[in-house]
This record gives sequence, C-alpha cells and structure tokens, in this order.
Amino acid sequence: MYKIRFVFVFFWVTAISFSQNEKTTIVNKDIDIVKVYQKVVKDGYGTPSVYKELANATYFRSEYTESKKWFEKLFEEVKVTDSTLIFRYHQTLKALGLNKKIVEKKVNLGTN
Repeated sequence: MYKIRFVFVFFWVTAISFSQNEKTTIVNKDIDIVKVYQKVVKDGYGTPSVYKELANATYFRSEYTESKKWFEKLFEEVKVTDSTLIFRYHQTLKALGLNKKIVEKKVNLGTN
C-alpha cells in the first residue's frame, strides 16, 4: 500500500510541475528595443552606446534611413575605430544609394 501511495504522489507531483512549466510567460518577448532606446534619446539621455545599439538594431531590420541617422549621430559623438561599425555604415549608405566618400567627410570615422 505504501508503494502505491508513493507512486501516486510521485506522478501527481510530476503532472503538476509539467502543467506549471507550460504556463510560464516570457516577459520580454513583446518589448521593442528600438522603441525603448528611441524613448531614451527623446528624453535626453542619449549616449554613444545607445546610438550604437540603435544603429545596429535598425541596420539589422533593414531600416537604412534610420540606421544612417543613428550611425551619424554616433560618429558625431565619438571617433569610431570599430571596423564592423564602419562596414555596416558603408553598407547602409550603399543600400540608400548614397556616395560614401561625400558622407565620410561629415562624420568622425577612425579611418584616414
């Protein structure tokens, strides 16, 4: 009898734990990071790291006009030597059909 109770309790606890796991909620799945960072900038707390995140996020979403805006804001703030960021900026300009040499004169790129 003891073994039957133990088996019953074991299966009951297992069933409850599995049913609770199915109902877990991912809290951050619906948060749009671009909107959050844009709000941060709008509130006056923009920093080079925020501009970098915005530039990269919009670049990977293929929102090249927005990406260009944030890359240029980043380049105004700091001298960028990261070749990946410079490459993404050039790809953004290429996607927009802009001549990158003209724009390079306006921003503070780490290239000579």
